[in-house]
Parts: sequence; C-alpha cells; structure tokens
Amino acid sequence: MTTTFTTRITAMYTLQQPDPNYVVNALWEVTGVDGTHTASIGGNTQFSSADQEGTFIPYANLTEAIVIGWIPADQIASAQACVQGQIDSMITPPVSPSNTALPWSQA
Repeated sequence: MTTTFTTRITAMYTLQQPDPNYVVNALWEVTGVDGTHTASIGGNTQFSSADQEGTFIPYANLTEAIVIGWIPADQIASAQACVQGQIDSMITPPVSPSNTALPWSQA
C-alpha cells in the first residue's frame, strides 16, 4: 500500500514587531497513513523578518496552507521519511539480537 501524508499546523507563536502578530515560529505535524498503520512526527520552523518574501499577510488572513507553504520543503520531506520509517517498522518489525547463553558455559 502507499502511504498518504498530511501536514498540519498545531501552533504558532507571534511577536508584535515588525507587524502585529508577526509569526516567528510554527509548530507542525506530519502524519502518514498506510492501510491500518499510522505514524506521525512533529517539527517546528522559525521565521525571521529578514527572511520575509512578498507582501506581509495579516495574521487574521493566514490559512493553514499559507503557513505550511512557508516550511522549507526539505523539512517536510525529512519528516515524511521519518514517518515512513516508523510505518515500515510496524509492517516489518526489525529483528533484534538476543543475549544467548555461551555454548561452553554450564547452566
């Protein structure tokens, strides 16, 4: 089966400078679903007014899609890879070594 990923914003932190409610940090979560297996991981991205591109969008006009668009693609891709690893481990649990008694020891 193919994993379906979703990203959602879980919280945002703001400052009042350089504009009212200027977003300086967004917390987000990537969730993956592959059949009956679900996994997720959280992340956060910090923003600086020095990095601002384009026109300032007032806080009240922000949408989740806009804020997700601010998150660098490599951060989302890395989170998706981690989630996929979690799901892969659920589907095929890793083999763990066990401590086995030495063959020459007498129990």
